[in-house]
Amino acid sequence: QHKKQQFKQRNNNNSRAAMSNNGDNLRSLTFSYENGAAKFTVLDQLALPHETTYVAIRNIEDAWDAIRSMRIRGAPLIAIVAVLGLAVELTSNAQTVKELDGLTGGVEEVKTFVFQKMDYLKTSRPTAVNLFNAMEELKGIVDNADNTSREDVVNSIVTHAQYMLERDVSDNKAIGSHGADDLLARHTHPDGVRVVTICNTGSLATAGWGTALGVARELQCRNKLRSIAALETRPYNQGSRLTAYEIMTEKMPNPCLICDSMAASYIRAKGADACVVGADRVCANGDTANKIGTFQLSIIAKEMGVDFV
Repeated sequence: QHKKQQFKQRNNNNSRAAMSNNGDNLRSLTFSYENGAAKFTVLDQLALPHETTYVAIRNIEDAWDAIRSMRIRGAPLIAIVAVLGLAVELTSNAQTVKELDGLTGGVEEVKTFVFQKMDYLKTSRPTAVNLFNAMEELKGIVDNADNTSREDVVNSIVTHAQYMLERDVSDNKAIGSHGADDLLARHTHPDGVRVVTICNTGSLATAGWGTALGVARELQCRNKLRSIAALETRPYNQGSRLTAYEIMTEKMPNPCLICDSMAASYIRAKGADACVVGADRVCANGDTANKIGTFQLSIIAKEMGVDFV
C-alpha cells in the first residue's frame, strides 16, 4: 500500500510514460499514458530471434490475440499485457469510449461494462493463474475505490495498471538481488558464478528484468557472472529462441546454448556452480511445477553437486 501511494504521488498529473526496460537493450513492452490516452506496444516474440519487432496493442482484441497466439508469453507478462490492454481499451479505443459515453445507468453500469471486458481477457489463456489473479485484483480496486463517475472508474484502472507494471519490475529486481546475494555468499571464486538455466525467465517473460534470468543479470551487473549456459527447452524452444537472444543482446560472458540432453555432459566438461530456473507455479508446501526438462536438470544438479535454485 505504501509503494502504491508513492506511485500515485508521482503521477498526480495523469501523465505517465512507463516502459518495461531492463537497461538500454531489452524491452518486452512499451506503455505510455498522456493526456487521457494510453499507447501500448509489445515485442513480437514469435519473430525472435531473427527480427525485433514491436506490435501495437490498440484494444483488448489485440491484447487477447497477443496472449492466445503466444506473441507474448511468460506468466507475469501475460497478466501485465492484459491489464495494460484494458487500459488502452478504455482510453484509446474510439468505439469503446463512445459506448462508455452512451451509458446512462451510473457507476454500476460502467463497472458491469468493464467487468465484461475483464472476463473476455480471461478467455485468452484459461490456465494462466497470474492473468486471473490480475483481473481479480483490478476488479477489487474498481469495487473498493471511491468511484462516483465513469472517469473515476477508468482512472482507477489506468492508475492501478501502471502500478502493477512498475511493481512487477521492482519485484523482479528484488528477486535478482536476493538471488545474487545468496549465490555469492556460497561461491567465492573471484570471477563469480557459473550458471545454467532452462526455458525463458528474463525480460521477455516479465514486465522487465526477469526472475531466474534476472539473477544472472544482477550477477553480470556486479561483474560476478563467469559463464551462462541455456538449455534449448523443447518442444517450444524458449531457451534457444528467447533466452539465447537475451543472453546475446545483454552480452553476458561465455554464453553457451546446449540441447536439453547434454546438460550433464556440459556440467562435467565446463563446470557449473548453480542451475537457476523459474517456476510456473509454487505450492504452499514448497512443491514447484515448471517446464518439462526442469526435473531432469534438478536430478543432474543433485548428482553432480551443483546448487539448484
